[in-house]
Amino acid sequence: MKLLPILATCLALPAAAQAQESVTIALDWTLNTNHIGLVVAREKGFYADAGLEVELLPYSDSASTAVLAAGAADYAYMTSLGFMSAKAAGADIVALWATMQRENGRLVFNASNEAISRPADLEGKIYAGFGSAWEDALISTMIEADGGTAEYDTVTMGTGAYEALASGAVDFTLEVATWEGVNGELLGREQKHFTYADYGVPDQQNGYIGTTSATLTQDPQQVKAFMAATQQGYQWAAENPSEAAELLIGAGEFQNPELVRGSMAALSEGDYIKAGSTPVGTIDKERFATMARFLFDSGVLKGPGGAALDWPGDVSGWFDQGWMAE
Repeated sequence: MKLLPILATCLALPAAAQAQESVTIALDWTLNTNHIGLVVAREKGFYADAGLEVELLPYSDSASTAVLAAGAADYAYMTSLGFMSAKAAGADIVALWATMQRENGRLVFNASNEAISRPADLEGKIYAGFGSAWEDALISTMIEADGGTAEYDTVTMGTGAYEALASGAVDFTLEVATWEGVNGELLGREQKHFTYADYGVPDQQNGYIGTTSATLTQDPQQVKAFMAATQQGYQWAAENPSEAAELLIGAGEFQNPELVRGSMAALSEGDYIKAGSTPVGTIDKERFATMARFLFDSGVLKGPGGAALDWPGDVSGWFDQGWMAE
């Protein structure tokens, strides 16, 4: 008889409280506003309501695509380039989601540099880079689209590129407008920029979330639950950017909370996460294919072991949004 109250209490508990399935997602970089929907979904209880306990695996020296492909995480947050490079090289992973509905990267230079007024002026200048083949394909395309010759010097500096540019040690670099761009404004740096899509580079979505083909096949209900809760998190963040920023600040260790607040404002004002009536997270199949073709044609994507690739003709199998279906 003493068991009856306990049994009644258990029956009264919501399903999420009775059994939480553990799920992991590897991040592509240190926690930032690109990951806002993941944090919101966790902090607002959207994952718990879906019966999930989600752990955000911190960025390490291993790319999130590699962590996912190796089975060390259930899901991964990946850059567009990171995902497409890994997929082309044979990783059995599938994209489920795109966070940014348009490109938020840009080429930036100091406003005081009177020698630069158009991409063709970058010829012979010094670029502070990050070490990927994508950078040269992008910059060369922009220079040549503007009538210049793609000859410039590169110094690989990583995140030190922004200080080098500010000091005038280099002439230009690439940045994410909604993070480094916001930080530059907070620091009072007077800079100008060129938008990639204005000079021959296809506009792209970015910030993919993906899983393995095995997970998609073997546990479609988990995929649907995780992605629907994630979508709810990003939707809420897009509609409540100020409150979302505070949740992210509370979840991480940020030296400058104003950067988080400014970044969320930029994401909201620029309609990066939510664009019109398009459901949050939607992958545009035409833009996906166009960017993949650009990377193939530029020689950026390589096969297993760095082998040259032929255009497969169809990359629609690289992503799957069946989880969105009613």
